[in-house]
Amino acid sequence: MLSEFDLIKQYFRRARKGHAVLGIGDDCALLAPTPGMQTAISTDLLIEGRHFFAGADPRMLGHKCLAVNLSDLAAMGAKPVAFTLALSLPGADPEWLEAFSNGMFALADRYDCELIGGDTTRGPLAVCITVFGEIAPGHALRRDCARAGHDIWISGTLGDARLALAAYWKEIALSPEDLALAAPRMHLPSPRVELGRALSVLPLAHAALDISDGLVGDLAHILDASKVGATLDVDALPAGPALARQSLALRRRFTLAGGDDYELCFTAPAAGRAQVAAVAAATGTPVTRVGTIEAQPGLRFVDAAGKPLEMDVQGWDHFSGE
Repeated sequence: MLSEFDLIKQYFRRARKGHAVLGIGDDCALLAPTPGMQTAISTDLLIEGRHFFAGADPRMLGHKCLAVNLSDLAAMGAKPVAFTLALSLPGADPEWLEAFSNGMFALADRYDCELIGGDTTRGPLAVCITVFGEIAPGHALRRDCARAGHDIWISGTLGDARLALAAYWKEIALSPEDLALAAPRMHLPSPRVELGRALSVLPLAHAALDISDGLVGDLAHILDASKVGATLDVDALPAGPALARQSLALRRRFTLAGGDDYELCFTAPAAGRAQVAAVAAATGTPVTRVGTIEAQPGLRFVDAAGKPLEMDVQGWDHFSGE
């Protein structure tokens, strides 16, 4: 049976890339920050049975565990630099470890993000990653910078991850074709790192966050922090290709409060619309304008014709499970 140190050496220790002065193998890793840059740090914990199904494909799980952290960096406009991994395992299964590490490192290599340390232990399956990024002072996309008159934008599409989950939970009957179309959005989210960095470098966006718990719940964080309100055009919300085939009621519900999308929601002045479109094209990331920030507190919903809608939706709560 593999020891803890053999496990780390065989599946997670790699040649240093230069981000770390000292990486895996000591009590602490040592990073040398780029002069004049600030460090962005985020941590996410994913637990089997809570954040992913028991028996989840380990390669896809490795990708997702890192992707949700990179999405936080993207929301701040930061460049990924390095990450740590804390892994609780019920056993040292070589086949599982090989697939998990391959999925994780494939995404890490795409963004030149180096694993620099962490911990392993025996226990229920859980994965905790802390990611480090860097950004120039004054360029971070914060939640408290939305202003009345700003446009609200969404990257990519929403709702397909929740649609796949609904099918797995037997909430709805979904055709095999639609499930095959929706499932990758749940298992293999795409962190919008290039878009986030471009929006912050210009600078163009003012406030931003990643949509992990549903647009309604996450946008509320921007509104609360910025002390503003908003109106959303519900029918402008970009539904994923599988969700777009479903009923209007389901499209509205899952685009507003689906969760697990890991797209960016950001605000920008109306005068910057052409620039937003140019950045989206340059980064290969579709974006959609879906609403307006307003001085009046609260979140209001309208349909495509501008008619007010009464929508009883809320974001995901990790303690209540709703």
